[in-house]
Amino acid sequence: MTPPVAAGSGERDLAAVARMFADPGRARILAALADGRSLAASVLAAEAGVSPSSASEHLAQLCDAGLLTVERSGRHRYHRLADRQVAVAIEALLAIAPQRPVRSLREHQRAAALRTARTCYDHLAGRLGVAVTAALVERGALEPVDGVPDTRRRPHDPISAPLPTHPYRLGPDAAAVLNGLGVDLAALRDAPSRRPLLRFCLDWSEQRHHLGGRLGAALLSAATERGWVLPTRRRRVVELTAEGSRALGVEI
Repeated sequence: MTPPVAAGSGERDLAAVARMFADPGRARILAALADGRSLAASVLAAEAGVSPSSASEHLAQLCDAGLLTVERSGRHRYHRLADRQVAVAIEALLAIAPQRPVRSLREHQRAAALRTARTCYDHLAGRLGVAVTAALVERGALEPVDGVPDTRRRPHDPISAPLPTHPYRLGPDAAAVLNGLGVDLAALRDAPSRRPLLRFCLDWSEQRHHLGGRLGAALLSAATERGWVLPTRRRRVVELTAEGSRALGVEI
């Protein structure tokens, strides 16, 4: 007699998730939310270049698929990614997606800006994110544990995904360096959270490591509060100020 199959014990339905990314409108909606924002349907319709009715249909499908969740504020509804794993999936797909032909100077400038400095959910990515991580290693806030002295890609590192093993730990000067950057390391470590303090990704555009996790989020928050890193009108693109360059010890 064949034993019963337990509910939920089957293979993951990759095709069901892939269908959500297959429509250009839905893909643009997901990309618009990849920086962790919560946006109204009307804003997402404009971002995706679709009608409000089409946006509503796409949003319903994305919510049903578990990729988005809805926040209510009074009479308004705001959509955001369900969790950080969705943002990671978006970044990973960007790494293997073919480049669309650049049809204008504006598109070229946006693509270049994304590679230079962007947010990946709630931490820095692109050339800026990689440079900040390298600077933390150089200043002793992070130290490699695998014998490689910099943030280069290690063999078998997955592209644009959290690394399965952590090649760095907090260095001997972590508290002093991070305090100078506006991050209270002791308070951050003591705060209850299921999210790891340290998490590293292989940046899809730079092919080097950038810092994520709670520390990466706290560092971006502190840099934003101090005006070192500024949001721009381009979605996910940020700007490093001259003061930020000096404080973070990076040039891009």
